[in-house]
Amino acid sequence: MNTSGLPTVALIAGPTASGKSALAMALADLTPSVIVNADSMQVYRDLRVVTARPSEADEARHPHRLFGYIDGAEACSAALWAADAKVAIAAAHDAGRLPILVGGTGLYIRTLLDGIAPVPEIDPAIRAAVRKLPVAETFDALTREDPQAAARLAPADTTRVARALEVVRSTGRTLKDWQAHRTGGIGDAIRLVPLILLPPRDWLFARCDARFAAMIEAGEHEVAALIARDLDPALPVMRAIGVAEIAALLARKVSKGDSKTIGALATRQYAKRQYTWFANQAPDDWQRCATQLDYTNINELAIILRDKALTA
Repeated sequence: MNTSGLPTVALIAGPTASGKSALAMALADLTPSVIVNADSMQVYRDLRVVTARPSEADEARHPHRLFGYIDGAEACSAALWAADAKVAIAAAHDAGRLPILVGGTGLYIRTLLDGIAPVPEIDPAIRAAVRKLPVAETFDALTREDPQAAARLAPADTTRVARALEVVRSTGRTLKDWQAHRTGGIGDAIRLVPLILLPPRDWLFARCDARFAAMIEAGEHEVAALIARDLDPALPVMRAIGVAEIAALLARKVSKGDSKTIGALATRQYAKRQYTWFANQAPDDWQRCATQLDYTNINELAIILRDKALTA
């Protein structure tokens, strides 16, 4: 596809703690930019520290969009975020700035670029019936009614299993069939300059451990305030890594040492899932960076990205 003449969007993606935010800041230092969040947990206003959102100083240094803009009592979705991201990207282009998408949520990025499946609204009665089924019965039903989906999904992935079952029951078509006809993506309307950070895993996991250790010290007030709101525990913000671990610490159910161990493990596991997704699911022609980042090569990478972004 010839993308010359199309507006440019830079993308910095990869697992948590891989250095995405630092690289985005370095790139923004080199050319007028707007940094646009593509992380599903950093959208929530309640958790700056726990989700490792950019600091107030960083947000003052360069324009940031879609960070902490949704209240934790609401549930953000890939479709909602993608619609907001389109607006933020268009505004950046109108202002003569480079939009820099930064995040580790592959579903969000894919939805923005490729569009969404036009699945009709699910019949509320069908949704209620599916959600009432025991986990084992839900998966057994999916095996009968959409065996391809059952083969793709783990039985313990209750959310996706229920989603696939309610779609086939409500629409008469499988979710995969709907997903083959995505609409609304901006991939064909922009020139994407992507970079995926996939550093050595031992370096990445050490950073995950250090990040959670620092976060548990600074994030207690955030989690305490969130708990005080008595929100539905099924809300996405309540499932952010660190919330359950710090909540257990505040309730004196675990020691600080145990909380750090459990939280660091959860962070590592999350980073591993992100690493696998970007290594295997991202397009082959997206550039990968397999080195760990330091002050020197962050600047070098930023220069490379700037030059690619500014070259028509």
